[in-house]
Amino acid sequence: MEWIDQRQRVLAQNIANADTPDYQAHDLSPFEKLLSNAPITPSLTNPRHMRGLLQDAALTRVLPAERAPDGNAVSVENELTKVADDEINAALVGNLWKSYMGLYLNALGRSA
Repeated sequence: MEWIDQRQRVLAQNIANADTPDYQAHDLSPFEKLLSNAPITPSLTNPRHMRGLLQDAALTRVLPAERAPDGNAVSVENELTKVADDEINAALVGNLWKSYMGLYLNALGRSA
């Protein structure tokens, strides 16, 4: 969810600068690449737990397919498509978490 939040900020900045001369669009490295480069460890919620590592997603420049006459390389349509994809992913993760918590509470004998 944090990666999606960071990406939404980057995409919003791209859209906000759609009319800025010579602005180059940015994006985050794909989430899969972020996971493959860093070990996943749990957060520290108990002194006996292992300490978690939080790594910021790498900001990358998007190679433009075309540029406006003023040098701007932002495609608002592409950015809005990415925003929609992130909204779908956020909803999916939220629903999975809700289902997991329901199963967890059920296993503990509590109602969801």
